[in-house]
Amino acid sequence: MNIVLISLTAGVGIGLLYALFRVRSPAPPAIALIGLLGMLCGEQIANHLLPAAHAAPQSTSATE
Repeated sequence: MNIVLISLTAGVGIGLLYALFRVRSPAPPAIALIGLLGMLCGEQIANHLLPAAHAAPQSTSATE
C-alpha cells in the first residue's frame, strides 16, 4: 500500500508543478486510462481467484 501512496503523492506533486508552470500534461486520453484501470482490476481479481497459479512449483519425487 505504501507504493500506491507514494505514486499518488508523486503524481499530485507533478500535477501541481505542471499547473504552476502552465505545462500541458502529456497524459494519454481518458479511454486509455480506463483500459489501464481495467487491466489492474483484472490482475487483482486473478491473483485472488487463482492463488495456486502464482505459488512456487512443488517438486515431486518418483520414489516408488
